[in-house]
Amino acid sequence: MLKKGLRKILKKASQSITIMIIPHTSKTPFNIKLPVFVVILFMVCICSGVTYIFMGMKEKAEYYRMKEKLEAYSKEFKDLQSTLGNLKENEKELKRLLSYNSKEEVIKNYSSDKISDKEDELDFIELKKEIAKTVDSVESIKKYMAKQKDIYKATPKGLPVSGNISSRFGQRIHPIDNREHFHNGVDVTTKAGTPVKATADGFVSFSGYYGGYGNVVVIEHGFGFSTLYAHNSRNVVTVGQHVKRGDVIAYIGSTGNAQSSHVHYSVFKNGKPLDPLKIFKAGK
Repeated sequence: MLKKGLRKILKKASQSITIMIIPHTSKTPFNIKLPVFVVILFMVCICSGVTYIFMGMKEKAEYYRMKEKLEAYSKEFKDLQSTLGNLKENEKELKRLLSYNSKEEVIKNYSSDKISDKEDELDFIELKKEIAKTVDSVESIKKYMAKQKDIYKATPKGLPVSGNISSRFGQRIHPIDNREHFHNGVDVTTKAGTPVKATADGFVSFSGYYGGYGNVVVIEHGFGFSTLYAHNSRNVVTVGQHVKRGDVIAYIGSTGNAQSSHVHYSVFKNGKPLDPLKIFKAGK
């Protein structure tokens, strides 16, 4: 039975089929006679070839996708390694700052350029969580330190000249009209022509002659602080000019209602006068 079936299949496979081809350029068609098994073999070869090409293209696409993924992971790992170095630098810089004896020394020596705010290294997912916490912490410290340094630079420190305190802050008998007045600053007596220096960073909001004060310079420092320097022989700054603590802004004189060469120095916080000598002691 099996042999009979096999013979039948072989017989059919050995039969020939005729393929008629009709050319477009000729009216005469011609025939190609091929055994059935040759046609089947040809179809199998075509199917195998198409499958091979398709699988090759798929594997190639997968290769490039994996290559891109690997490159991305490699770049991320390098970034993490770089970040670890930055965090170690941050830790070193913060330890340096904390080694100072006072808060003022810490703020004075703080430099935002030395503290970076990147990330760290270990296991990708857990590491990134730790990095995020560290970066937030470093960023908070940066913001706090930057603000504290801004406050430090804006807070008047010391006196604008070295000399004798001839009149203090508070109620006093005015030397010209002999009446009691509130003196909103201190008078520091020294020789004419001595440089008058800004006591904090800021910008000049007034520079000119103002009644009994004579030649006056007023500086706005931010955070509510402003300072006034009066009776100058001449001012050397202009309105809008940015100055730093220690910059020369004028020279000692006796303009306005002044009987001798001195500087009247006032400090204001939110428009209210403060005793400059108390600020001077606090800044020492």
